[in-house]
Amino acid sequence: MTARKIIIDTDPGQDDAVAILLALASPEEIDVLGITAVAGNVPLALTAKNARIVCELAGHTEVPVYAGCDRPLTRPLITAEHVHGKTGLDGPDLPDPQMQLTGGHAVDFIIDTLRAHDPGTVTLCPLGPLTNIATAFQKAPDIVERVQEIVLMGGAYFEVGNITPTAEFNIHVDPEAADVVFKSGRPIVVMSLDVTHKALVTKPRNDAFRALGNKAGIATAQMTDFFERFDKNKYGSEGAPLHDPCVTAYLIRPELFSGRHVNVEIETTSELTLGMTVADWWGVTDRKPNALFVGDLDADGFFALLTERLARL
Repeated sequence: MTARKIIIDTDPGQDDAVAILLALASPEEIDVLGITAVAGNVPLALTAKNARIVCELAGHTEVPVYAGCDRPLTRPLITAEHVHGKTGLDGPDLPDPQMQLTGGHAVDFIIDTLRAHDPGTVTLCPLGPLTNIATAFQKAPDIVERVQEIVLMGGAYFEVGNITPTAEFNIHVDPEAADVVFKSGRPIVVMSLDVTHKALVTKPRNDAFRALGNKAGIATAQMTDFFERFDKNKYGSEGAPLHDPCVTAYLIRPELFSGRHVNVEIETTSELTLGMTVADWWGVTDRKPNALFVGDLDADGFFALLTERLARL
């Protein structure tokens, strides 16, 4: 089987870091063409730095990393240091990266890459706000139909919101960008809070990461140790949800996940529900389905895959 060509668009973030590690540890299934950083969990200077830190942690400094948009399309930037710490990767003591950013803007890299490859052969994997993707689509409309699929982490329906009562963070940060992407007409897979909140790093699962004994396994355990304090306190859960690795795990083992093909619209005007992903889960409208909205996973299978792949690094 040919490895699937992807671009990871990201705002690392501890869970973004684990998603990148999983992708780089899975070359049989995933060919990472490049990593594009966007402002989100922390400002762009830190997300671009963190992406390179993670590449070095994985031992894959050959992967180009590009800096992208430093703010949403039309709104001030909202960040999440209260979850991820001031660096975005608080927890492990990781060295500053030696690898340099690749020259050029992330948006131009996305455009050029989609134009350079055969139509329908490159998948976009956004793990943060959708600003880079929407900007690329608006700047070069010809690339939209060349996208194979968009597999993203964002949104919620039954789990409602994690940054407002009704909105998930990634979508809320740049709802206008999300609206562009969801109206693009390309196949979309949504890893919502409904599924990611079932991917909980319990103590035995985190102990398994640490027991790997390699840098990636230990760092993953330390990152989870850090940010689980927030989620345990907020949700009363037994561990932290690993949101973003669900994207890369889906590319490797889609059978671990289940959902429904439904219509998803993005709320962009209401002060009360700004950034809400309005998923027609029960089919009560005549709006055409535009996304596979994922709501469940085999958590044991997910963590077995993640642990096995981290052991390779």
